[in-house]
Amino acid sequence: MGKTYRVAIIGLGVIGQRMLANMPDQGRLAIAGGWDVDGAACASARAAFPWLTVSESAEELITAPDTDLVYVGTPPSAHAGHVRMAMAAGKAVFCEKPLGVDLDESRALTEEIATSRVPAAINLSLARAPGVEHMHTALGDGSLGDIVGADIRLHFAQWPRSWQDNARWLANRNQGGFMREVATHFLYLAEALLGPAKLHGSSVRYPADGESAETHALARLDCGGIPVSLAGSVGGVGPDLIEFTLWGTKQSLRLNDFYQLSRNTGGDWQNALPQRENLKRDAYMRQLDALVQTLDGDDTALPSFGEALAVQELVEAILLDA
Repeated sequence: MGKTYRVAIIGLGVIGQRMLANMPDQGRLAIAGGWDVDGAACASARAAFPWLTVSESAEELITAPDTDLVYVGTPPSAHAGHVRMAMAAGKAVFCEKPLGVDLDESRALTEEIATSRVPAAINLSLARAPGVEHMHTALGDGSLGDIVGADIRLHFAQWPRSWQDNARWLANRNQGGFMREVATHFLYLAEALLGPAKLHGSSVRYPADGESAETHALARLDCGGIPVSLAGSVGGVGPDLIEFTLWGTKQSLRLNDFYQLSRNTGGDWQNALPQRENLKRDAYMRQLDALVQTLDGDDTALPSFGEALAVQELVEAILLDA
């Protein structure tokens, strides 16, 4: 067992509390403390994790001598400020996606991270998921045959989703929306599996109020020579839909609801993964194992700021073409 790394949790919303629940179980991650600008989020975190020390300020927690890693789980517009504070203190950084919403700021931040040489990664949570690792293997061994295309399909009965009600910023077009919050994961996946993306056209629809996030988005892309389509929508009665499909000439693979993987060889879709008690938690723990690898010095274990910047540029280009 190597060094135990002490983590400052900046942002105590849903995802920050998910880190509080899972990081201590990894074995080499310990919680140094937490902070959030929202007093209600701090109270919620204290109630759920009575052992948590909540700091008076982000700076106090980030610069504390016993903090090794700063996890940034705030809304995207605040990412850069907290990442820069961590860099200035010489602390490692684990930042939520999307990297940001201002492209110039994100480009500058990516250069600063590279120059600082502090360990740094972005929490694109599909990076180490079992289903995604299976997709990588299938592409490598040729069992899919020729890849003829990939599809990203997203539908949400309401946006933000009910469990995101406290994160009202997700409802606004200046930094929220399903493209930034969800499509980011699958555009990253398309590039990771198939190659760099080129956007060949998009169409986006917004509510008439001038403030709310997109309700519909269509995009045509090319990733490493493979056509990729994206279709997303909000509204209507029915279940949410989150799918990423790789279409092959021998078999096809579909990732559903982030973590469920199915295989099709010409009939019905069949489960493609061994039975596991909790695929979502498996993915979380694999991601945290990779985070520890990053802290130990492996800068390829998780998506980099540069990879996250490429996805942010793609998302913002799609939204710009509205």
